[in-house]
Amino acid sequence: MSLNLPTAFITKYQALLQTEAPAFFASLQQSIVKGFRLNPLRANWRTVQADLSKPIAYVPTGFYGEVAGRSLEHQTGYIYSQDPSAMYVAEAAAVQPGDKVLDLCAAPGGKSTQLAGKLAGQGLLVANEINRQRGKVLAENLERIGAKNVLLLNERPDRLVNTFKGFFDKILVDAPCSGEGMFRKDPAAVEYWSPDYSAECATRQQKILTSALQMLKPGGELIYSTCTFAPEEDEQIAAWLLEQPQVAEILPIKKWPGMESGRPEWAAGQAELRHCVRLFPHHFQGEGHFIAKFKITATPIEPTTTTSRTKKNKNNRSIFRGLTATEKKYWQTFAQTVLAANWVAQADLRVFNDRLYYYPITWPDISKLHFLRPGLELGTFKKGRFEPTYSLALALAPASSKRVIELTPEQWNQYVKGLPLQATEFNQLSNGWYLLTCQQKAFCFGKLTQGTLKNAFPKGLRLRYGN
Repeated sequence: MSLNLPTAFITKYQALLQTEAPAFFASLQQSIVKGFRLNPLRANWRTVQADLSKPIAYVPTGFYGEVAGRSLEHQTGYIYSQDPSAMYVAEAAAVQPGDKVLDLCAAPGGKSTQLAGKLAGQGLLVANEINRQRGKVLAENLERIGAKNVLLLNERPDRLVNTFKGFFDKILVDAPCSGEGMFRKDPAAVEYWSPDYSAECATRQQKILTSALQMLKPGGELIYSTCTFAPEEDEQIAAWLLEQPQVAEILPIKKWPGMESGRPEWAAGQAELRHCVRLFPHHFQGEGHFIAKFKITATPIEPTTTTSRTKKNKNNRSIFRGLTATEKKYWQTFAQTVLAANWVAQADLRVFNDRLYYYPITWPDISKLHFLRPGLELGTFKKGRFEPTYSLALALAPASSKRVIELTPEQWNQYVKGLPLQATEFNQLSNGWYLLTCQQKAFCFGKLTQGTLKNAFPKGLRLRYGN
């Protein structure tokens, strides 16, 4: 590995790091350190074949090592590959079950999946991504982990304020940045770097944070992070935040071995900037990161009126509707036949474009916002029937279904490639929908018809899994 670092980048960090600079530049030429997390939303979340001999001290679910992306454990959301330094951002957020949390710049989803795990199915996670293509990757990653309490939005931060003013307990802003900390992981990021890029990013970060502050409850917490080394986007943004009227104080974050304090001398000189955390690759096993945490006390400032991109919505009524009598019958038949316990209350069901969603009545109305996933998609109403979704299968534990077919790894391998299955034991079973499992891990629904298990694995995923 050999990175051709820009001359201006070298000059900048020679001046900033001085005697540390040679070790810093040398670390950028070394191989990256890989890591992965397990998913605590799974009842048997530690029963994986991955090597768990190298735990990450500061992440209870984290481990050093590399995992296979085409495996059953990856497909069923038991394992998520993530840079070890990126894992500490969600840990620093210290989310508690029941919190209302916003991940404002959420794609590709590593931090969102970690936050969802910490919520343990309670409270609400709103994951937002302004770029729709990146949002689709985020949606797939959140779907795999089986979280039920997630809204996935596709909006500009300022357009979220009217819906969520003063709503969240915690907001994570893993801000778009110059990406200097990702040079080893993504050498193409070097090509985008320029001496002026950090200043451009800092301007964008301030706009995003201005919106974020308005969406926090008094007493709420803002967690700000970047994957860059640049003081313009790190300590200097933290110093700017401390000047905002809603911000009461910067909170200390625990520092584990290899983690460093923020450097006041790189900003306005405030001593409290040492509460921030810096992760440098010449001192820490991972890529570059910066983390700061702030407490909010002031009442949110009234948002500037913006024109919202609204869904077509006659007379400004909600675009979601309740179930018709026929739809209710189809859903209840499925739930009574397949689900061991109906954990979804009738009042928490919504229909959008003939798709049934779990959308609790306590959640805010997102009708005026662009979204990718308005809650957990349970299934689709079609002529004369209800068809459950892949999302619902991944959100269920095997014990949550009355109808389960346990497949062998060989059968799983065939099924995720899109093939139907036949087996002698299937002939003894009634026709209908079954939750499919392998190694006691739910991975999809399948419809059994006269001894043949028809394939319902999503077509777009069929080339990603199996051997």
